[in-house]
Amino acid sequence: MRQAQAACAHAQTVKRLLLAVEGQSRRRSSKGDDAVVADGGGGGGDLAALPAGQSSATMPDRLYFSSMTTRLIKHPCKKNVALYLGRQVFLTTDNFESSLLPFSIPTSMQVGTPKVTSAHFAGPVLLLVLNQKVYIYDYEVNSWNASVGIKHPVSHLSGDNCCYSEHPSCMDISNSVFAYLHGDQVSEANIYFSDSCGYTFQKFAYERQAELAGSLGGVFYFHSLSQVGLLLIDQGKAMFCYSHHPVNHSFGLPFDYNGTLDILITPGQKGILIFWFEKSLLVSWNAGQLVDPVEVKEGRQIVYSSLSEAKVTIHTVAANENELAVLTQENHLYYGNLGVLSRSLVKFADQNIWSQEAALMFTNVGMLEILTPLPDSVFLAFDFQKCPVNIQAILMDPKLQVDVCKVELLQGEFENKMYTIDMNSALELTALMIPRPGMSPVPLVMVSNPHSLGLQAVIYEDGYTYDGNTKHRLNISLMQQHHWGRADPNFTSSIRRPTMSTITVDIANKEISCVDLKPLTALVSVGCDLEKKIVIQNEITACYNGILDPVALQDNYSYVIERDAYDPNFRGQKATRDLVVHYHYEQLGCPHLVYYDTPWKPVVELWRGGKFKEVVEAEYVLLEVNGLFTYTYSLTAGTAFCTAQPQNWTTILEHAGDKGLFAWDRENYVSCHTDDNKAPLRWPDVPYQILGGPTDNKVVFDQRNGMYIFFLSIVDPHYSYCRLETSFSVYVYGAFPMSVIPQESTVFLLTGAILLTVWLAYILPKLLSTEKGLRLKGFWVRLYGRCRQSCACWQGRR
Repeated sequence: MRQAQAACAHAQTVKRLLLAVEGQSRRRSSKGDDAVVADGGGGGGDLAALPAGQSSATMPDRLYFSSMTTRLIKHPCKKNVALYLGRQVFLTTDNFESSLLPFSIPTSMQVGTPKVTSAHFAGPVLLLVLNQKVYIYDYEVNSWNASVGIKHPVSHLSGDNCCYSEHPSCMDISNSVFAYLHGDQVSEANIYFSDSCGYTFQKFAYERQAELAGSLGGVFYFHSLSQVGLLLIDQGKAMFCYSHHPVNHSFGLPFDYNGTLDILITPGQKGILIFWFEKSLLVSWNAGQLVDPVEVKEGRQIVYSSLSEAKVTIHTVAANENELAVLTQENHLYYGNLGVLSRSLVKFADQNIWSQEAALMFTNVGMLEILTPLPDSVFLAFDFQKCPVNIQAILMDPKLQVDVCKVELLQGEFENKMYTIDMNSALELTALMIPRPGMSPVPLVMVSNPHSLGLQAVIYEDGYTYDGNTKHRLNISLMQQHHWGRADPNFTSSIRRPTMSTITVDIANKEISCVDLKPLTALVSVGCDLEKKIVIQNEITACYNGILDPVALQDNYSYVIERDAYDPNFRGQKATRDLVVHYHYEQLGCPHLVYYDTPWKPVVELWRGGKFKEVVEAEYVLLEVNGLFTYTYSLTAGTAFCTAQPQNWTTILEHAGDKGLFAWDRENYVSCHTDDNKAPLRWPDVPYQILGGPTDNKVVFDQRNGMYIFFLSIVDPHYSYCRLETSFSVYVYGAFPMSVIPQESTVFLLTGAILLTVWLAYILPKLLSTEKGLRLKGFWVRLYGRCRQSCACWQGRR
């Protein structure tokens, strides 16, 4: 996730630096020349100006839209940025307040036919499909680039934007883009995916794609469901298929596909899709699993079960998080809300508002504008005529027979925020609802991805307002669906895969007059909680006991590892020379003190937001970062009661690939105690290298004193979605130096000496009682007497 965000951010930073230098140079050398339009001709600026870097001799290629109807694409996060697509293309950064030059691309890009077939805002840039290729325009620094990696023609782009926060999971949504050729046979379609705002694409491999029949109607990343969806079109019917368990086992329900449908993903990651073309309007509230026609109402009565029955020709459609507007060529304007259980439109009174170039845009909640570009009679620029529509004011017209909203207030502190639920975690939210007097509205709490996120809601009366209205409080508990224990395993998504979901609180069958009563929506990431980290408990240190000096450790301290004790390739083979290691005190601090002859394992603590949470009991692994192999483990595969051959560092590093040295993590760990591990237990005597979990495995050090620097990784896939890793140091003491005499020789000599002593103690008394023994004894007595006399004479002379 972070790599995609970094790639996009890095590209933007480099371009800004280059453009800043270029802009300074241009200002120094080109004063008096043509003015520079900051947004490349797509936004406001000097009306007489030409696009940046262009002269009248090299006019840029003006873009135009391939469809006869207009589109207006509004950036979901940057509310003043929008793209108008019609016979002319316009890009604005101020909501069409300024006069605009037609949007164009420099001839140096060698586009060919400058026809736009698709456009998408990907975070900070605008992506355009021109002549079946993808181009990137950075409207902040006025630069063009061609995407890299696409080897086949494409016609459409799809993506989404997350506006909740700058959390990496949210940023990844904005960075993700699909490119594809609409109408290709699905089984042979070339689909490309980018996680870098469209700068680079890679071929996307969809599982079972070769088995699918029909033509490709679209590829979409439904973040609300954590699924990639393919729209399949076959014989006038269309349906979605999905990428991951559990919805990949079946298709969405088929729906009529009578024309080339334009598919609009509404902002907010709620899974709401709008399908439309000139004669049809369909909506899905669950990422395409169910697609229904939109009804037309007059008062409480349904006059048309679908807009196609009204015999109108749709010209353009606009939508925001909660509202939908439709303009037809018959000068009809329809409006509806996208609330729960609401799939109807009301028709406003007819006025002369349609033109071939008209487009719709929501500027705020309940505020709609009908935009029409008008050419300036003097300059090359266009002004946009704006026809504002106050939805709330129109709905108050008695002729529309709209019911009064039953709710006065619906609020919650979680609105438009993002939360993270890690494994074994929960989230508590509250909402407040105040109904109108005498009304009994029904609040609904929903999640867009029930396969991943489970909920429980309790509603109760919580006092009264000053006007005497009853206040109703909603307490909402959210937890990973897998941990609720209520759903069948065939319904829940894989617990190993991070997912996302939105939670929405709305009113059932909410009246269309509740314009200002927006649903409460929050984004929940079922994934890594970035505030979590692990810390090794270090109560007894080598510094505290005086074995090492903390001042010396901070003063460029280094130590030597003998060549016989380490392997730079981590294969357990002796090195050819000693290794000098520089100790990083700032990172490691004082090393933990461990006695060599006592089996040991670290105490791992989980911290979140600077607060201690618990002692980690999950499975984890250790690796000495310098290749020291003078330690082993107290358990073997057999004594750890493994039912399959356990993993170890040797096998992991053989298949590490680009992951490098520290490749063993939660993503590739397979426990030897589960049925998922199919490797037969062939070597039960090998050391069991996993600590924690169901075993009491410990580290056993060899007879060697010295420093060890360990890398520790939590590998239990059911503990956290995060890669919880850390490094720490250990000082092993108490080991006597190894003897230079081989142990076998020492034992042999000692045994021989003991046997000789016993034999002499037995045989000497017997020898002394014989004639030879007596003579030998007399010899020693005489020799002793002479020695005494010699010593006495020598002392007398002194």
